Amino acid sequence: MLADTHSLPPTAASAGDRAGWTRAEAEALYALPFNDLLFEAHRVHRAHFDPNEVQLARLLSVKTGGCPEDCGYCSQSAHYDTGVKATRLMGDNEVLAAAAEAKASGATRFCMAAAWRAPKERDLDHVCEMISAVKAMGLETCATLGMLDARQAERLGAAGLDYYNHNVDTSPDFYGEIITTRTLQDRLDTLGHARGAGLKLCCGGIVGMGETIADRLDMLVLLANLAPPPESVPLNLWNEVEGVPVAQTAQAVEPIAFARLVAVARILMPRSVVRLSAGRSHMSDELQALCFFAGANSLFVGDTLLTTANPAEDKDARLLARLGLTAAPGGTVHDHG
Repeated sequence: MLADTHSLPPTAASAGDRAGWTRAEAEALYALPFNDLLFEAHRVHRAHFDPNEVQLARLLSVKTGGCPEDCGYCSQSAHYDTGVKATRLMGDNEVLAAAAEAKASGATRFCMAAAWRAPKERDLDHVCEMISAVKAMGLETCATLGMLDARQAERLGAAGLDYYNHNVDTSPDFYGEIITTRTLQDRLDTLGHARGAGLKLCCGGIVGMGETIADRLDMLVLLANLAPPPESVPLNLWNEVEGVPVAQTAQAVEPIAFARLVAVARILMPRSVVRLSAGRSHMSDELQALCFFAGANSLFVGDTLLTTANPAEDKDARLLARLGLTAAPGGTVHDHG
């Protein structure tokens, strides 16, 4: 506990697992002196996780481009000319070779992404085969395939899927500024179907698209108040993509502001794995180190993240070694107390 707890919002020092977070509470945390905020976030992080472990995950685009959604940040939308060519769904052998390479490089989590509004039945059959084969390799499995109904979610669970990724992307107020073809409620419905099928949730969002700090905090409050919160929360910095609407509204996120956001995410969702996702190519080693202290405990490794650049694996390995961080087996919640 902080020696001088009067500077903390009353809910922070005993946050634990709770629902009913408000934006005012999130704003009060975000506004703390930086040292106090990081100290509190690290205290919460250390209570639930080994502070020197980081889970490594690999993300593979198993079907790229041609997506009918109009997400204004996305290089894979068919609405925009971004130079990304649509591909067919990968074959099993290609996916399994990538999964084997990921496991050999130290990744314990393998995520399969397809640029669809929702999977068609014939494609879902194929994806379920991929999931079962990857799961049999001893890897934690995650998929992001667009919207799901309850039966599709149950099929994915039966195939061995551990996590379903479906981001809320941003705050309820800003959502309509970047997407019109799929509502936020559509996303929440898919998350509900995944939960109903016994899947864990991987759900976060993107910052740097022109939203306000209040929007970023509203996004975290929305996630924290899901019952329960997502087990995995990816935080993405928008990667510059030419030809999409967000390229006209995007604003660089100040590094200290991003570290504050990670810290608030950790306090609001103490048992969730907080993942540094897209945009790490624009982060300094020092910013990433601050984020790890603030509660981030997972990275996506590999030279590309879907269609955008990602730090080289040897660069990530050197950074983790310099910080004395080791690869974690599955982002396990330890509850050290």
